[in-house]
Amino acid sequence: MSRLRFGAFLPPHHPVGEHPMLQYRRDLDLVEHLDLLGYDEFWCGEHHSGGWETIASPEMFLAAAGERTKRIRLGTGVVSLPYHHPFNVAQRMVQLDHMTGGRAIFGSGPGALASDAHALGIDPMVQRDRQDEAIGIIRRLFNGERVTARSDWFTLQDAALQILPLQEEIPFVVASQISPSGMTLAGKHGIGVISLGSLSSQGLLSLPRQWAFAEQAAVEHGNTVDRRNWRVMLSWHIAETREQARSEVRDGLLRYHNEFVCGLLKMPGVQPFTSPDEAVDMTAFSEGAPTTIGTPDDLVAKIKSVLEISGGFGTIIGFAHDWASPENIRRSWDMVARYVVPEINGHLAALRRSQQFAMDNRGAFTRQHEAVMAKIMENKAAAAALPLTQAPHLPPAAGNVPEFDNPQDDQ
Repeated sequence: MSRLRFGAFLPPHHPVGEHPMLQYRRDLDLVEHLDLLGYDEFWCGEHHSGGWETIASPEMFLAAAGERTKRIRLGTGVVSLPYHHPFNVAQRMVQLDHMTGGRAIFGSGPGALASDAHALGIDPMVQRDRQDEAIGIIRRLFNGERVTARSDWFTLQDAALQILPLQEEIPFVVASQISPSGMTLAGKHGIGVISLGSLSSQGLLSLPRQWAFAEQAAVEHGNTVDRRNWRVMLSWHIAETREQARSEVRDGLLRYHNEFVCGLLKMPGVQPFTSPDEAVDMTAFSEGAPTTIGTPDDLVAKIKSVLEISGGFGTIIGFAHDWASPENIRRSWDMVARYVVPEINGHLAALRRSQQFAMDNRGAFTRQHEAVMAKIMENKAAAAALPLTQAPHLPPAAGNVPEFDNPQDDQ
């Protein structure tokens, strides 16, 4: 596999109580920060109810983010296709691609919140079939075809996009949980996938089987799937020490789990935590826990473990939670960029080899020292001032200054 790309996924998940306008601005600040840190991708979702997830149009949010950023790729994570006419989705994505200079990634899903589908009067039993149908139509429109199609939920009559994507091909990605539907859809259409189910222990362990679903569906439909187009999501919070990381997220994690996961989503079999410490212990320190709350070294070990479990993928996507303060969240992403990314991708290996070589072969470099000393000793004033120039606290100077206690240097 090639070097791993790194990205962030913002659903968003914000506790109810803060001004929505300021949340949007803070989220845009985060995208800008990630771009400066060199992250490869940023994703945000579409939600219309529940209070915690405030972005209704990922395309609008990403267009604003595109004006603040230079290189980070911007993905819809996801557009809920059953909620929209496919032609309108295609047009918005093409506009986003042009407005961001060809940085758009088109991620789609069937719709995550049952309350969203209920508000729109959509039967949950048809959502996945509608997503499948819409993907086929949108791909044809992106390719410049003129499409006539009739369905029980949309009609197209001689429809063609008047502007085609800026990119030669906008990347297509579908969201996948633990069920095989997302992976099967990716294989059927030969497109990428973002695994959201890996945020749970069960989902993490099922990654190999999930990829097998994609490969099998690809064979059945005469397509191929590429692990480099597979994105796997993990959650983390990183600090200088595990104790500091625990302290920074304990209260926010408790609220997120009890109010959002248990109170709003009412996920089956999931019980509220009784204390902040229990929230951290069960989320990050129980057997098989998928979340990392700790140091950069802890996250490096986790990512290597997931790469081994899964068999490899192209991008690791961090879940952009709201468990800590904005300042601590930004510092966590900063530490991942500074320490985890270069460790995973081998950017430090040559530096370590160079350092070790210089340490192991110090004796071979004494001639440089001798050359400097020869020039100094030719000048009587410089030789007389030499004892005053010894500065062991300044490495560039100290390297060429003799050791006055060493008789060999006095010769």
